[in-house]
Amino acid sequence: MKRLYIGALWMVFSLSILQAKEIKMSSPDGKYQFTLSDEGGNLHYSLNWNAKETIKPSLLGIKANAVWRDHLSLGDMTTAEQDTVWHPVYGERSTIKDQYKAWSVVINRQNSRDKLVLDVRAYNEGVAFRYRFPGGQYLKITDEFTEYTLPEGAKAYFTSRAQTPYEYLPLEGWPGESDRPLLLTLPEGPYVCLAEAQVVDYVRTKFKLSTKKKNTIQSAMYGPVEDIAPYHTPWRVIMCADKPGQILEHNDLILNLNPSCKIKDTSWIKPGKVMREVTLTTEGGKALVDFAVKRNLQYIHFDAGWYGFEYDKASDATTVTLDPRRNPDINALNLKEVVAYAKERGIGVILYVNQRALQQQLDEILPLYKSWGIAGIKFGFVQVGSQVWTKWMHEAVKKCADYGLMVDIHDEYRPTGFSRTYPNLMTQEGIRGNEEFPDATHNVTLPFTRFIAGAADYTICYYRQDFGRLNADKDSYGVPRSKSIQTTPAHQLALAAVYYSPLQYMYWYDKPSDAQDEPELKFFDDVYTTWDDTKVLQGEVGEFITIARRKGEEWFIGSITNNEARALSVSLDFLPEGKNYIAEIYTDGDTSVKTRTKVRVSTYRVSNKTRLNFCLKASGGSAVRLVPDDGNIKSVKNYKQQRL
Repeated sequence: MKRLYIGALWMVFSLSILQAKEIKMSSPDGKYQFTLSDEGGNLHYSLNWNAKETIKPSLLGIKANAVWRDHLSLGDMTTAEQDTVWHPVYGERSTIKDQYKAWSVVINRQNSRDKLVLDVRAYNEGVAFRYRFPGGQYLKITDEFTEYTLPEGAKAYFTSRAQTPYEYLPLEGWPGESDRPLLLTLPEGPYVCLAEAQVVDYVRTKFKLSTKKKNTIQSAMYGPVEDIAPYHTPWRVIMCADKPGQILEHNDLILNLNPSCKIKDTSWIKPGKVMREVTLTTEGGKALVDFAVKRNLQYIHFDAGWYGFEYDKASDATTVTLDPRRNPDINALNLKEVVAYAKERGIGVILYVNQRALQQQLDEILPLYKSWGIAGIKFGFVQVGSQVWTKWMHEAVKKCADYGLMVDIHDEYRPTGFSRTYPNLMTQEGIRGNEEFPDATHNVTLPFTRFIAGAADYTICYYRQDFGRLNADKDSYGVPRSKSIQTTPAHQLALAAVYYSPLQYMYWYDKPSDAQDEPELKFFDDVYTTWDDTKVLQGEVGEFITIARRKGEEWFIGSITNNEARALSVSLDFLPEGKNYIAEIYTDGDTSVKTRTKVRVSTYRVSNKTRLNFCLKASGGSAVRLVPDDGNIKSVKNYKQQRL
């Protein structure tokens, strides 16, 4: 139920605020305290969380035709409240609470008739604000003066681009701008995350250090923005928590700051698991379809090269003309035959298309691909940052929705919640994933940083690794170690539960012939890609994490550690009282395990009183599936707190 209070009472109250030069705002639970002040003619805000100062007085302002920084004063104010729930088409949770208090404060500038409005929303999960121009003027926005001044001693998990490693740095001497979301630690606690939401017709905004004010981070716009008012900037988001996993649990805030779904019939939007076809042949495509049926995958994907050299603007994405660099037999693929073969077996087909072709041929290929029976498009090597390409990208997703096509955006694009409005945008890269062979420490950093923004296509692998010989020069395929997976098989299994992606790409560097029916592949067979509930059970940034996700009555748990071995104890107290479950447990084993992957598979009866105790190998992990015990399995032993 939405409640809006606007009227004479607020007009009178706004006058007292103007005299007081200060407005205090709080979240519904009172934990967030946001203070806005115009003292000295500058607009400043500060933020307390749980009575702790998390953002010290920091400058607000924007340069849009004129400079909205000096000679400012707080004007009239309106307020609103909302307390609703909504159900996404898919997600990390099937029910999302959308509760906030909101303020819209008019900002006056001396000797000017123009108006600027600061919109503020305070949720129990975080605080967000944006700049809004209510008039009808032409706008050219060239700078934001938004600052975030942190307590002394704050440190940040810095990454310069969407696909670069993370560094844990103090707020000084950064080697450039940091991508977002940006997770920070304060010396006295808590954790603070800076993010943005609803970046649809704007520019990407990163974070840079102030050269004039210590311990201060500033907004760094990619370039100018031009439009006509009414117009508003994206939301600037601040989230706080005692534990870093709590911020991940609250990342629905990013979705809440976006408009509701615009697609009337969403029945064609179907999440699932995907494997790519690398031979670009009819035979290879059919073999992959057969593997998908066997291993409970829902889609196959034809990667770059099926319509020619992807970097050549002359390549025609309306034709199946193989790139000879990928397959010298340019007539080896009958795509329509593979699509028909896949459709008969309930498998969808996704096509990769480079943005060069998309930009030139989008309006032509969309009805064509629909006629071919294609399920979705993976946008490749997209341009991000500028307003032109940001707007183009989201308009392209909308057009894909008109033709019933799902979308996966690759390269530097990072989500800001647009999937709520157009849920055919299933996932995106914007992550240093398995294509770049990161180590386990990087993998354990991602849930607390990149995944706060939303789904990520990490490209889970399995067979391109050395199966435990982590110090070998080459893996078991003879591939140089620098280009093989840096983690154990159980670590990769666990990623399917730890990492969220409605289109979850599996077996990225693998072929169907690589699999030898290892028993642990059952976890990949069984795992889902979207969830009814998600819980971060434990974790520290860059060290370890355990996530539990529920679909119906089934639970899946993934635990991963960094480059160091680690003992973890996982409580199952989130299970319902008085109900037994069968736990299928997958861990890295030793030489006593007969398969080449050395993954041990165990089955036990457990309850909400059980604690699972794992001894994770360096760069390792564990994966667990929990299903209700129907009493038909008699030989399963109760778990007795042993080490796994």
